[in-house]
Amino acid sequence: MQALGSGRIAHRNVCSRPVRAVAFAPFTASGPVRVCRGRAGRVVQTRAAMFDSLSRSMERARKMIGNNDKLTSENIKDPLKEIRRALLEADVSLPVVRRFIKKVEEKALGQKVIDGVSPDTQFVKVVADELVELMGSRGSKDLNQGFPQVILMAGLQGVGKTTACGKLALYLLKQKKSVMMVATDVYRPAAIDQLQKLGKAIDVPVFEMGTGANPVDIARAGVAEARARKGDAV
Repeated sequence: MQALGSGRIAHRNVCSRPVRAVAFAPFTASGPVRVCRGRAGRVVQTRAAMFDSLSRSMERARKMIGNNDKLTSENIKDPLKEIRRALLEADVSLPVVRRFIKKVEEKALGQKVIDGVSPDTQFVKVVADELVELMGSRGSKDLNQGFPQVILMAGLQGVGKTTACGKLALYLLKQKKSVMMVATDVYRPAAIDQLQKLGKAIDVPVFEMGTGANPVDIARAGVAEARARKGDAV
C-alpha cells in the first residue's frame, strides 16, 4: 500500500494554504474546507468540501422541483443546471459531467411515479444513485489474483491519502490478510512519520527509505519486500 504524494510540480502549485490546520478523515462528507488550485488555475475543492457542496446543491435542486406532481424535462432543467455547476466547481471534467447529467436526465424522465414518494425525492435518489455509479460502486475486492496485491493511493495533497492507507490496512487486517504499507510521499513534511505512527497503532509494518530516495524506487523496493514476506497486500 503506497501513500504517494502528488509530485514536485503539484507540490509547488496545486494547493494554497488551508483555511485552518486540519486532519482529514477520508470518505466523509463533512470536515474543514481546504482550497486547491485545479486545471487552468480554478479554485476547486477537496473530497470533503466537494460532498458538502454537492449536498447543498442537491437540496437546492430538490426545492426547485417543488410540489410538481411529476418529473418533466421542463421542471428538471434548472435542477440539472445546479448539479452540473456543483460538479464543475469540484473540478470534475466536462465530458464526465455531460455524460452524468445526460444519464440523470434520462433516468429521471423514465422513472415511474411511486406512490408515497414525491417527484423531488425521486430526482434526488436518481442523482445519488448515479454518483455512486460514477465513483465505482462495483469495484472488486478480490485479493486472490496474485501476491502481493499492490494498492496505489494517489491524489491531491490534503485529501487524506495517508489516513486512508491506515483505514484500508486495518480493513484488510480484519479480513485476515497480511499487509504492509510503503511510505513513498517524500515531499510532504512528516508524511513518513505519520504513516509510521498509523502503522504502529494498528500493528502493520511500514517500509520507508527516507525523504532522499526516489518515490518510484521506494515503491519497487517496498513491493519486493512485501513479496519476500509473502504478504497479501502492499
